[in-house]
Amino acid sequence: MEITLKTLRSNYDLSQKQAAKLVGVSEDTWRRWEKAKTFPDVLKIQRIEQVFDVNYNDIVFLPSITV
Repeated sequence: MEITLKTLRSNYDLSQKQAAKLVGVSEDTWRRWEKAKTFPDVLKIQRIEQVFDVNYNDIVFLPSITV
């Protein structure tokens, strides 16, 4: 199952601010990750895996595309 950070966050009914706090980054950092302007380092990816109970291979580090 592939899932974007935005969808992952939304599935947990979290704001960007709440997700950022859980992962230990600023809201701006989380926002940049969702928009694929920057990408999390290995330690933050591991934290995302823990917080959201998801495997790295399932996370898509690209913005959502609306068709």
